[in-house]
Amino acid sequence: MNLSSSATQGNGLLFCNFNQDQGCFACGMESGFRVYNCDPLKEKERQDFGDGGIGHIEMLFRCNYLALVGGGSNPKFPSNKVMVWDDLKKKVVIELAFDNEVKGVRLRRDRIVAVLLDKIKVFSFTHTPQMLHIFDTVQNPRGLCVICPNSNNSLLAFPGEKTGHVQIVDLANTERSPVDIAAHDNALFCISLNLPGTRIATASEKGTLIRVFDTNTGIQLHELRRGANAAQIYCINFNTDSSLLCVSSDHGTIHIFSIEDAASKNKESSLAPAKSVLPKYFSSKWSFSRFQVPSGSQSICAFGSEKNSVITICADGSYFKFLFTPKGECTRDVYAQFLRMTDGD
Repeated sequence: MNLSSSATQGNGLLFCNFNQDQGCFACGMESGFRVYNCDPLKEKERQDFGDGGIGHIEMLFRCNYLALVGGGSNPKFPSNKVMVWDDLKKKVVIELAFDNEVKGVRLRRDRIVAVLLDKIKVFSFTHTPQMLHIFDTVQNPRGLCVICPNSNNSLLAFPGEKTGHVQIVDLANTERSPVDIAAHDNALFCISLNLPGTRIATASEKGTLIRVFDTNTGIQLHELRRGANAAQIYCINFNTDSSLLCVSSDHGTIHIFSIEDAASKNKESSLAPAKSVLPKYFSSKWSFSRFQVPSGSQSICAFGSEKNSVITICADGSYFKFLFTPKGECTRDVYAQFLRMTDGD
């Protein structure tokens, strides 16, 4: 969740993102960064630089390394550099510089991935990183790129060279032809891999449909309808066993879809039996559960550690934990203002 170009809350929050297993989230601030445990909510780390902001932060599970990019009104680091911060030593231990602004960064235990406007650059995660690969993309101002954190799967997914396409490469075997998926007619707006790297979910800038594909074959497995009206999809996340998907948008709603039992669990139009003669809209699978974020502000979501729970982090500093039943009934379980917490809370 990048807020640096639209920050209107006045709370200093510039960026927010979950770590690879969604057990933590990290925040880039106008004065440093913070790291929180998701469930239960607890501030784990706070670094106040005092002299500059962090516009992008990427965790590596719960280890001491974080990737930082400067941002905000007074960036701590240049926007064309990726800085790897060692939180045990409290200092930058790796610095990567580029000709242009860094739009995103991804980490796994053996790779650093820098996302530029029309390129993806992959480096070894070593004390002196070596550039291993360069991939061309369409214009990618949102810095879309996901890397599988699973040690047995080295897939990297990013926008292809054609609008609406996703390209998936195996970093362990780059001689293998990439999987190219024509996911949408419009430009991509959000992409997400499941933990094993076997499924990828995509949404376009139109935001009405979420599609799920097999990463090995590129075959579409599911088409899920968020709504009829256009929306900006801020976040898509799978649960740990890839049976559910949660989605947040600028309509202030969180949708939950079943992708294990999609046909019977998700809702569909009462006219769906006549789908052979009606427009595709009427055969769509809709979310089986949805809830409104009370603040209505920009948000990201992920499944909590408790079964059938969803954690929502909002740009105004709100934290929500929602519980839902298999039938789709939902309740708000926890509310907090995470920016007001201290590491003693």
